[in-house]
Amino acid sequence: MANSNVTETSSATLPSRRPASKMRDAAARMLATAGIQINGPNPWDIQVHDERVYARTFSQGTLGFGEAYMDGWWDCEQLDEFVARMMTTKAHYRLPRNLNTILLYLLARWTNRQSKRRAWMAADVHYDLGNDLFAATFDSRLTGSCGYWARAATLDEAQDAKLDLICRKIGLRPGQHVLDIGCGWGAFMGFAAERTGARCSGVTVSKEQVAYIGKRYKGMPIAAELKDYRDITGTYDHVVSMGMFEHVGYKNYRTYFQTAHRALKDDGLFLLHTIGGNTTTNVIDPWMDKYIFPNGVLPSIQQVGAAIEGLFTVEDWHNFGADYDKTLMAWFRKFDGNWPSLTGKYDERFYRMWKYYLLACAGGFRARHIQLWQIVLAKKGVPGGYASVR
Repeated sequence: MANSNVTETSSATLPSRRPASKMRDAAARMLATAGIQINGPNPWDIQVHDERVYARTFSQGTLGFGEAYMDGWWDCEQLDEFVARMMTTKAHYRLPRNLNTILLYLLARWTNRQSKRRAWMAADVHYDLGNDLFAATFDSRLTGSCGYWARAATLDEAQDAKLDLICRKIGLRPGQHVLDIGCGWGAFMGFAAERTGARCSGVTVSKEQVAYIGKRYKGMPIAAELKDYRDITGTYDHVVSMGMFEHVGYKNYRTYFQTAHRALKDDGLFLLHTIGGNTTTNVIDPWMDKYIFPNGVLPSIQQVGAAIEGLFTVEDWHNFGADYDKTLMAWFRKFDGNWPSLTGKYDERFYRMWKYYLLACAGGFRARHIQLWQIVLAKKGVPGGYASVR
C-alpha cells in the first residue's frame, strides 16, 4: 500500500464468476483469517454499503478494493488496524491473480517505468497536488518522510529529531556543502543551514517544491533545481536523500548509486533514507501505483546490496520502520482536522483517497510488512571505523 508490496498469488478461478452470495462467503472466509468480520462490531471490521464490492475486489484485486472505498462502497472505523491485520496474517494473498497485477508486473519487467522521461509523473500525480494539501498534512517544515520518535512527543519534534539525526550521522559542519537528492520542500536543507551553517543544494522533479523552497528560504545558502537525479553535476562534502529512492526503480538502482558516488567527495558520507520491503519485487500495490506514487517500487536489502557493490562501504544500517506508523497517524490526524479548510479545492472522493493512503500505509508499517531504513555509506570506509549515531 503506501509503498506496500502486495503479491496476489492464488491461481483459483476468479470469484467474480460466482453468484453474489458465494463471493460474499469467500470474502468472509478470507477476512476471518485476519480476525475481521463483515459488518461486525469491532472497529477494524469492514462495513459494506454496496454488495458489488466483492465482485469488484475479486476481479480487480487491491486496485478495485481501494477504488470501492473511494466510491463509498465500504467503510471501516479503524482502517489502519484493518490493513495491519490483513498484512500480518497475509490474508490479502488469498486474492486471485487479476489483470491489473499481471500487467503491472509485465510492464515493470519489460520496460523502464522510472526512465528520465517518466520520472516527472511522480510530481504530476503527487508532489504538485498543492502545497496547501501538504501543509495541512505534514509538519511545519513540510517534511514528507518518516519522523524519528525516540524522544519526540509531537510531529514537529519527530521531524526535527529526524533531520538532526541525519546531520549528526554524516557529521555535517559549518561551511560544508551538502547535496539533497530529491529535496522535497527543502526541510532538510532549511534545518541544516539553520542549525549547522552548511551550504545546501537540492534537486527535485516538482516545480511546486522548487517554487516553495525559493520563497521560504530566500536569502539563505540554499538552492533547489528542477532536475532529474541522473543530471546531477559537481561534487559535495556529503550527500543525503530522503523519501526519493522509492521512485528510482530496480533497473536504475546502480545508476542512482553511481550518481551519488560521483557527486560525493572521497572523504564524505552518503546517507540514504528510504522505505524498504521485506521481499524483492519490481512493483508496488496497483492502487498505490495509480493514485499516489506512479512507477514507485520499494527496494529490498538484496537489491540495495547488489547496487552498491564495489561503490560504497556500508557503515551503518538503521531500521526504525515502526516510527512510520506513528508519523502516518499524525499526518492523518492533522489532515482530518484541517479538511474543512480544503473542501473548496478537493472533493469527498479525494478525501477518501488521501485517508485510505495514509491509514493503509500506517497499517503496513504496523504489521512490519514494510520498513524504514537509514543507510550510511562511505566510498572507502571511514578510517578507524564509523561510530553509529542514534
